[in-house]
Amino acid sequence: MSARTGPAGRATKEWKAGSAAVAVLAALGLLLAVTGCSAGGSGTRDEGPARVGAVPSTAPSASPSPTPKNVDAVDLVKHDPKVSLAVKRDLKPCAADEYPVDVAYGNLTGAASDDVVVNVLTCGDRVGIGSYVYRPEGKKYENVFADEQPPVYAEIDRGDLVVSKQMFGKDGSVADPTGEEIITYRWSTGHFVEKNRTRNNYSTTADGETTEPSAD
Repeated sequence: MSARTGPAGRATKEWKAGSAAVAVLAALGLLLAVTGCSAGGSGTRDEGPARVGAVPSTAPSASPSPTPKNVDAVDLVKHDPKVSLAVKRDLKPCAADEYPVDVAYGNLTGAASDDVVVNVLTCGDRVGIGSYVYRPEGKKYENVFADEQPPVYAEIDRGDLVVSKQMFGKDGSVADPTGEEIITYRWSTGHFVEKNRTRNNYSTTADGETTEPSAD
């Protein structure tokens, strides 16, 4: 069949060309519309990577608890009038500038910042010769607990002050303890009150070796 060459044939070709042009323009319009939406126009926001940086929040945030500062425990004990002269005299470096003190921080008295628990030990066998609790009062610390009956050691346990004391036989040998007494204190109305006291007796075997303590 021969191609149309008359007016009708030309009209048909022109109609097809016009239809193709309209289709191209429509496609271009759709592409521009999608691009416009992704570029941040009034259309749907394009989901990109998460925003870097802090996002302002309208909800109030809880105030962080004060970070405990390292306290010079040796200086604290040496300048404390409530500490006995015997403990101050024995508080000497074991090697170089290393003093035999153990320091712990925790909330015992409900103060604005952490309380400080200081244990003074002997250099050789590390026997506790004094245990103290210091409560923050502004920029200073107040001694609110002291036990200087060795051997003694104080710790913080779930908001309570736990003091351990070993017991010895008649000869009083540190190398041969006969038991242990554990006293739990709780802060109440401005001072520590004894909450519980437990005594554990060490059982000894026939050859004199000490085994695990048993509750008395």
